[in-house]
Amino acid sequence: MTTQDFATYIAGLPRVLAGAAALFRDAEGRVLLVEPNYREGWALPGGTIESDDGETPRQGARRETLEEIGLDRELGQLLAVDWVYRPTWPPLVAYLYDGGVLTEDDFKAIRLQEEELLSWRLVEPGQLTEYLQGPLGHRVLIALDVLAQGSGTAELENGQRVG
Repeated sequence: MTTQDFATYIAGLPRVLAGAAALFRDAEGRVLLVEPNYREGWALPGGTIESDDGETPRQGARRETLEEIGLDRELGQLLAVDWVYRPTWPPLVAYLYDGGVLTEDDFKAIRLQEEELLSWRLVEPGQLTEYLQGPLGHRVLIALDVLAQGSGTAELENGQRVG
């Protein structure tokens, strides 16, 4: 196989999107959510992994957190990996990392990326699915369970545990 044949082969493979986010909480267990200006609903600080540039999921989550809310944090445990399939979009692999518990000073230091975000808020776990659409709400609830139980990474498909 020539280099050109291999490049043609690679170009014909299925596309998969990859995203990464961080789960930040306050001392009361509320979850930090951000409000994007480019779509409906709320989200976690995070976004697309720049995989073409060699960025890893962990690096992507940290970079996106810095860009979106101005906090540069070493991320903790990988809490969940979710395979999200929607018929009209390429599949998405979503990585969710523990961002830890933020202090009052951390919250005061938040600086929103005005090009993408309108606001941020802290949300009680019982209200998360009212703010987070589709599999994301379930992913976050399962990630909170992983933290509470001290268990390993949760494998998900469309926001539901598998395996």
